[in-house]
Amino acid sequence: MIDPVTALATATTAFNVIKKGLQFGRDIESMGSDLGRWMGALSDLDKAEQQARKPPFWKKVIFAKSIEQEAIEVFAAKKKAQNQRDELRQWIQFTLGPSAWQDLIKTEVDIRKRRQETIYKQQEKKRKLFEALAIIFMIAIFAASILGVAWLYRVNKANALSMYFPDRPNLVYSYYQSSYRQPF
Repeated sequence: MIDPVTALATATTAFNVIKKGLQFGRDIESMGSDLGRWMGALSDLDKAEQQARKPPFWKKVIFAKSIEQEAIEVFAAKKKAQNQRDELRQWIQFTLGPSAWQDLIKTEVDIRKRRQETIYKQQEKKRKLFEALAIIFMIAIFAASILGVAWLYRVNKANALSMYFPDRPNLVYSYYQSSYRQPF
């Protein structure tokens, strides 16, 4: 799960570096790594929003309160990121012209596609594996509890026979022997 607070902190840090660079007259090309970090963080925010809209089943059941909290965090982060995007768009359009912003958007789309193909698919595979293992674990616990109850029933039944028929100790043995009898 992508943490929206961390993604927003990364985006804000990169945005501040970009903003200072533009104020001091640096060109966009020299701030490529900062723009990449900022765009990657925005992509992470979008992914966090998608994950908050469709949380896994176990998270809905176990962490119901945290889903609402996470949705609020994602919403606030998205609003702040939108403000950053608008401010950066204005800076770039005023300093480099409107076509520079369109070039930046094309670059952002390419970065998002690459991140979608690599990072997010790996995270999705890990999440699905975790959910499958959790389901298998729950089924194993359920089966073990049923077998445990059946074993307790059988032991209690044998103890009850010996309690009600203390003069016939072979009754318990014959009960177990009858249940494990091999066909001839």
